[in-house]
Amino acid sequence: MKNIVTFILSTLLFTGIAYGQTRIITGKVISENFYPVYQANVFNVDTVVLVTADTGGNFKIEIPIDTKSIIVGAIGAEWKNINLPSDCNNFDILLLNRAIYDFMSAGKVDRLRKKDFKKLPALYKSAFEKGIFKTDRPCYVEKFIPIKKRLKAIHRQRAQMPST
Repeated sequence: MKNIVTFILSTLLFTGIAYGQTRIITGKVISENFYPVYQANVFNVDTVVLVTADTGGNFKIEIPIDTKSIIVGAIGAEWKNINLPSDCNNFDILLLNRAIYDFMSAGKVDRLRKKDFKKLPALYKSAFEKGIFKTDRPCYVEKFIPIKKRLKAIHRQRAQMPST
């Protein structure tokens, strides 16, 4: 009986320690014009706000160690999905300005977005040279995510709506 109680207590203790581990992430969010993004939000994958950047675009957050990704977004900027590498705890994030794409085809919107996306390495390097970022490239991998299919689906839904 004593062995069973000891086993249960030690299992609960070690489980609590494993699940209680956290990781501190810091970062800076700027726009493509090199201005700090005031009140940029950092979300978890369920789009729950974890922290908001200060007036200098800086943030600090404590997250569970098993968190694999975060989302960074702000008004007037494209949101960025970031997969968190285990060897990096400081994230320099550059958000592209979001334009209004009225009266353009979904394909043209993606072409314009991809053109801006290709400028990111040069923008990171410039931010580093100006002393804004700590490194000349991000410690995470950035991938272009096309939105053409999603835009077309939205267009189809709007076309099926009854007129008022």
